Amino acid sequence: MGPEISDDDPEAIDYGRWLFTQPCDFVIGCASLSQVPETSLPEIAFAGRSNVGKSSLINALVGQNALARTSNTPGRTQQVNFFELGKRLMMADLPGYGYAKAPKDLVRQWTGLVNSYLKGRVQLRRTCVLIDARHGLKESDEVIMSMLDKAAQPYQIVLTKADKIKDSALQKLIETTQTAIAKHVASHPVIMPTSSRKGLGITELRASLAAFARPLE
Repeated sequence: MGPEISDDDPEAIDYGRWLFTQPCDFVIGCASLSQVPETSLPEIAFAGRSNVGKSSLINALVGQNALARTSNTPGRTQQVNFFELGKRLMMADLPGYGYAKAPKDLVRQWTGLVNSYLKGRVQLRRTCVLIDARHGLKESDEVIMSMLDKAAQPYQIVLTKADKIKDSALQKLIETTQTAIAKHVASHPVIMPTSSRKGLGITELRASLAAFARPLE
């Protein structure tokens, strides 16, 4: 199965459901680029502002409560954390950007690590840029998206905490976000609303990401 399979295809849905029930193991937490693991596996990254819900989303995707650490304290994830899924897909949980309760020099270190990783990772197939549905796109999101555009790294907007706003507000947010990303050359046109708490959009996101996994032999 390759990326050409649509995430609303029954076969893609079934494969995504199967893949994300496979063993998912923490590989390494990297504080510097030299620690980033060498792997031939296709890779998916999760980026977003601090406390946007990256770790919660990863946990929801793999059906585990504590694979990725979650916290109400912005800036808790201070490394790039790698997870291997079923020996077919690598996932990278990136440090949050935009705010962190940490010294400024440490924040700069995180930012430099994330930028270098996103620009130089050959096997990176897609970056999920997570946006809190309650707040929409912020300036810090635009900075990351522009950087991904320049690096020619494909990315997709994933709305988190979509259960916390009304359906009408969610639809309006999707429309305004689609307008905003139209100028970004590396952005995928489909915006995916999700809720880790309610399970909204998790099946569809699994199918979308599973399309990048190493094919079954």
